This record gives sequence, C-alpha cells and structure tokens, in this order.
Amino acid sequence: MTATGADRDAAGSTTRGYWWWERRRSVALDVGLGLLSALECALEGVEFAGDTGLPVPMGVLFGLFAGSVLVVRRRWPLAVVLVAIATTPAEMGFLMGLVGLYTLAASDVPRRITAVLMGMSFAGTFIVTYVRLRQSVAQQDDFGPGDWYVPLISLFMSLGLTAPPVLFGLYIGARRRLMESLRERADSLERELSLLADRAEERAEWARTEERHRIAREMHDVVAHRVSLMVVHAAALQAVAPKDPAKAVRNAALVGDMGRQALTELREMLGVLRAGDPVTARPASVPLASVGQAAAAAAAAATEDGPRLDEVETLVGESRAAGMTVELSVDGEARAYPPEVEQTAYRVVQEALTNVHKHAAGAKTWVRLAHRGAEVAMQVENGPSDAATADAGLPSGGNGLVGMRERVQGLGGVFVSGPTDAGGFRVSAVLPVQGAAAA
Repeated sequence: MTATGADRDAAGSTTRGYWWWERRRSVALDVGLGLLSALECALEGVEFAGDTGLPVPMGVLFGLFAGSVLVVRRRWPLAVVLVAIATTPAEMGFLMGLVGLYTLAASDVPRRITAVLMGMSFAGTFIVTYVRLRQSVAQQDDFGPGDWYVPLISLFMSLGLTAPPVLFGLYIGARRRLMESLRERADSLERELSLLADRAEERAEWARTEERHRIAREMHDVVAHRVSLMVVHAAALQAVAPKDPAKAVRNAALVGDMGRQALTELREMLGVLRAGDPVTARPASVPLASVGQAAAAAAAAATEDGPRLDEVETLVGESRAAGMTVELSVDGEARAYPPEVEQTAYRVVQEALTNVHKHAAGAKTWVRLAHRGAEVAMQVENGPSDAATADAGLPSGGNGLVGMRERVQGLGGVFVSGPTDAGGFRVSAVLPVQGAAAA
C-alpha cells in the first residue's frame, strides 16, 4: 500500500521543510541549475557589454543576476520565463529559457498563460535568430543561399528552443497529476478498507453478542421450566410422602422424568453448539461470509431441532401433573408454521407457565392459542395466587419476560405483558407467519 499523507508528514525534516522545496535533492538541483545559468549568463554578458559599449563588469553582474533567477523556478515559474524573454535580445539565458518553459508547462499555471508566454518566447527567439543569421550571411561574400534559408533556419531554431521543453513539461505535469490522483485514491481506498474492517469487527461483535443472548435464552427456557417443575414435584413429594406413599412414588417418577428430559434438551443444545469439524489449528484468516454461513447453519440447526407448537398440550399436561389447574383452548385450524415461529410460540407458553409456578402457586391458568390467516397468537393468563398453596421458593432472575419479548420482536411480532384487574398476570404474543418465513 502507498504511504498516506500522515505517513509522509511524519517523515520529518529529511523530506520537507526547505522553504518551497519538499526534498533536499530538489534544493540541490535548483541551486545547481541556478549556478550554471548564472555562469552562462555572466559569460554571455561579456559579449553583451562589448556590443553595447557597457563596462564588462556591469555586463557580468547583469548576467549573474539574470541567470540566478532560475533558482526560484518552482516558486515563481512565470518570473523565470519573463526574465528569459526579457534577456533574449541580449542573447543570454538559453538554459534559463529552456528550464523555465519546462517548469511553467509542468506547473498548475493555466494553459492559456503558458501558451501566451511560449508564443512570446518563440517570437523573441525567432526575431533575434533571424537578425543575427541575416547579418552573418551578409558578411560572407562567398555564401549566397536563397531567400528561404534565413527564415527557415530561424524557424527551426526557435521551435527547437521552445516546443520541446513545453511538450516535455506538459507530459511531466500530466504524469505528476495522475500519480497524485492515484495516491489520493489509494489513500482513500485504505481509509475505506479501515472503516470496512472496523464495521466488520462491529458486526462480528454484534453477532457474537446476539448468539450469546440466543444461547442464554435457550438455556433459560430449558433449565428454568424443567427444574421449576422438578422443584414443585419435589415439594409435593415431601408433603405427601408420610401420608400417601403411592402418590409419593408417582411424584418421584415424575421428578426423574423431568430431570431426564432436561438433560436430553441440554445435550441436544450442546450438540448443536459443538457441531462441525474439529479445529486443529487457528486459520490465518477466515472470510466473513464463511463465519456468517456457519452461524446461520448453527442457528438453523438449533431451530430445526427445537420444540413444536403441537407439543404445547404435552407442556400443559406437565404443569397439570405438577398440581397446577390449567385450561387449554385452541381456536382455528392448526397447521404447520415455519420452525422459528413454532419454537418461539412454544417457548412463550413454556416461560409463562414457568412464571406461574414461580410467582403464583395454586393459581388457575388459561392457555389460549389462535390460528389465524397470516399469524398465530397465544395468551397465558393466571388468576391470583392461592394463599393455601405453599410457595415452592423458586428463584427468579428477572430474565423471563425480557427473553420472551426479544424472541417475539425478533420475528416482527407483538408482545404484551402485565397484571390483570383480577389480580393475576397476562402474557400475550402475536407472531406473523409470512414475515418470519421471509426472515
């Protein structure tokens, strides 16, 4: 990857910080070109002083001053080209003119200004060359070219001194701008990749959190309900053992059955969590899509192996066996629903019955299921607790209602819970069938 702007800024004084120069070699190049140009103009200033009748030192100083302007070509290319044009009649500053036109064409100066200054330089060079060449031809008696010779040679020389540096400067400027554009694009892509990596990490963390919550809900539903029934049966066993040994034996058998069912469901859940090939070594990189597919497959497997809505009657029978008075009513024609809908509906009824065992011992309970066209509704309502029935002393973590609400809302359904006017408690949920299937 290319270095970002921050990385280039952190490079320190070895790469920038010399007035308008960015690198040391740029300073050395411009100073060297300025010395060469000043030396050239000083030597040409001697001839200029002889032609104009000026003192030679004055011509040399004029040449040194004019040629040294090339040092500021990166900062003020217009000034360098104007000085080169101004010194063209004195036949000095050829190096300054070539380098100045190149720098001007490669800079960000508008193209119309570059074209105008190139035209002025071409015109000045053509005029000076034409005059000098005509004088030279006139002084030679044995050389008699045609009238075309002087204009043609002057044209070629003028083009040779103006067109190549301008064209090369335009090429270098376009190439530099292209490289800057590519560098900026690479920096932008690097920032976007960093943002995407951060977002992917956030999504992965969110997926891990959601999976932990899902596992916690499943563990809560399995353990809380089965163990609650086991505690209720154990309390009943303790109460009836001295009076009715036969009933105590039946309650003990029920406790054993509940324990075995709880262990079976826990083993099934742990089997889903451990499903997959064993990992012998940590891979260097795992595609995010593969992680998502594996998580989706695990969730789908857990959903497929979960309970179904037609097992609600068995669930109600278990609560009746624990001493609860439960009435079950079903409205509409039962049919098959998506696995996640049936599992969620079952868990809502299961958790509601568990809460009755915990908080309303001896209360009469009504379980209602309604099969509608595009949705399935369930309601579990209990009356006030029977004071004559001993409380089993079941602990409560306060996560049952939260888990039910998360399950229902995760499928786009509606969940309502709260006390009733008669002193009981009601839990209602409506699950859409089509929306859940699409999800």
